[in-house]
Amino acid sequence: MAQGDYRAALSSAWSAFRDAHGDTRRIVAVHDTSPRVSTNTVYRVSFDDGTNVYGKVSSYGSYFLFAEDHDRLYRCTDLLADGPYRDFLARVLGGPTPRGDRPFTWYDENVWVAFYEEAQKAESLPRQLNLGEITCLAENMARFHAECRRIAPHIPATSNSIKSDAIHLLDLLSSPFAPRNFDLPPEHIGVLWRHTHDFLMALEEVRYDSWSRIPILVDWNLGNFSVKHRDGGFDLFSRWDYDWFRVESRLLDFYFLSRVSSATGDRTHWTYSPHTLVEPHFVEFVRAYHRVDPLSPDEIRFLPEAYRFFILNYVVREGARFFRPDLCTKFRSDAARVYLPAIDRLDISPLLRAIGA
Repeated sequence: MAQGDYRAALSSAWSAFRDAHGDTRRIVAVHDTSPRVSTNTVYRVSFDDGTNVYGKVSSYGSYFLFAEDHDRLYRCTDLLADGPYRDFLARVLGGPTPRGDRPFTWYDENVWVAFYEEAQKAESLPRQLNLGEITCLAENMARFHAECRRIAPHIPATSNSIKSDAIHLLDLLSSPFAPRNFDLPPEHIGVLWRHTHDFLMALEEVRYDSWSRIPILVDWNLGNFSVKHRDGGFDLFSRWDYDWFRVESRLLDFYFLSRVSSATGDRTHWTYSPHTLVEPHFVEFVRAYHRVDPLSPDEIRFLPEAYRFFILNYVVREGARFFRPDLCTKFRSDAARVYLPAIDRLDISPLLRAIGA
């Protein structure tokens, strides 16, 4: 869709929000703040009273999953309100309705919109973290995951799961039209099919359906959260950008946390290689995390599978949703040629030793 159509949808959505919630603010300026590597369209909306919100406009995927995710995020914010992370998540706009307290989403069968409060931002972590900062980040994430585990029983189940997503991808890759649909040669499709099948077999072997699941955000990078420094370290302060929100095992958060911990720095190389999972810095991250919220040996052994799912789902299956066409083509090709074959060379024994296994 054209930018003009998205802006018109944004305006219509705000008018509907005003009518539904009695908000008197009027738009005076709209600024496109979308990341240039992504297909997502995010606008900073300025109002006549000097306040701002962010509006996310989308037409790719499913409105119904979009609405479901925002419902769960809205509930998470409410449930975290009585703990140390009450102000951590940028809130999805919503409020009381005849059907209860709900997030606001707008939909016209072609495009959909949600609004977010403007997150207060403190300091960013440096591109390359020292060991003290890695330890502090690990301790923070362990405490945050523990809070997410506390509220998890009150979060309704979601329609999708890593198993259902992988089954869907296996079906797509089994199609005779898969090379055309994914813009990849048949031999690459074969590699992707095999890894998807192996992932599903791994879920069966570990009885993943019985594992604890918590609200997770998956995409931790230095551009979507801030921290507040204190003597001897820092605390998580705010988080925004929820494109990859899920209710799954905490292990799905760990690949991006390994990238933040990496000796090469989170922004230095634009690649989704798994090497950061076995770097010494991430071993120290796991050691520090484990001291606060223990990890089991089975969870550590599942880390390569959590990475495999990230590549198969977000790079291959949904790559066109998240990346520009040129990057999508490149990353899908790299997934078959580089990323997934590298899993077989990962030696996770240092991670197991870090938790005393």
